Amino acid sequence: MTVLELKDVDFGYDEGHIVLHDINLTISEPGLYCIIGPNGVGKSTMAKCVSKIVNPLNGEVLINGKNISHMSHKEVSQVVGYVPAFSQDVFSMSVVDTIMVGRHNHRRWGSREKDLEMVYKAMRIMRITDLADKKYNSLSSGQHQKVSIARGLVQETEVLILDEPTANLDVKFQVYVMELLRGIAEKLGIIILTICHDLNVTAKYSHKVIMLERPGRIFAYGTPEEVLTPENIEKVYGIRARVVNEGEFGVPLIILGSPIMDDEIDGI
Repeated sequence: MTVLELKDVDFGYDEGHIVLHDINLTISEPGLYCIIGPNGVGKSTMAKCVSKIVNPLNGEVLINGKNISHMSHKEVSQVVGYVPAFSQDVFSMSVVDTIMVGRHNHRRWGSREKDLEMVYKAMRIMRITDLADKKYNSLSSGQHQKVSIARGLVQETEVLILDEPTANLDVKFQVYVMELLRGIAEKLGIIILTICHDLNVTAKYSHKVIMLERPGRIFAYGTPEEVLTPENIEKVYGIRARVVNEGEFGVPLIILGSPIMDDEIDGI
């Protein structure tokens, strides 16, 4: 069973701009884990530390007890997959070949047939087989997102990180993707970390929630029922909320009120 640990992790782009402070977190069970919090609290930076895109100033990130700072980027990518929020790729190749890039750590001589099988399986899951021969750089932003998720799925890693996986997707496909990710985590027994801005989506689909607060600290960690309380939402987001714990779907339902900024409004 995979164990992901962050111990006393600090990260900053320079001494005057510290993004993450004293992050301590242990994830030892498979599941869908949602990282939430206001803009600028270090959600994406935390994900990048786990995938070794950036290195902490202090502390350790451990996968199964091994410090990833002692692992090569290739070794880390065999264990941790990462799908960014907005791909900067401008591939002129086909969708099939774009997704195939996610298989680079599995490529062996004569393995293309198995790789293609995995690519087409991921495309079927993401319902994009009709895009197989289209050029990646001709797609819409929503189609880009679906291709990016498929490229993450074919990596077959123990930890999969997706930064805002439902960005640019319509409501129906947002629900489909989150149900899919939860199901994959349960079926394959892997850890999936997602960054999410929708509190009700987080409440419905996550097994555990990691709530960050300014300045880049973990404010709460636990089940949606434990973390998504009116008190926590008000403290972290600065907005009043009512939480109905027995919603129609058996998960917390968050009803948002007004932002707590009355003085600013009065001064307009």
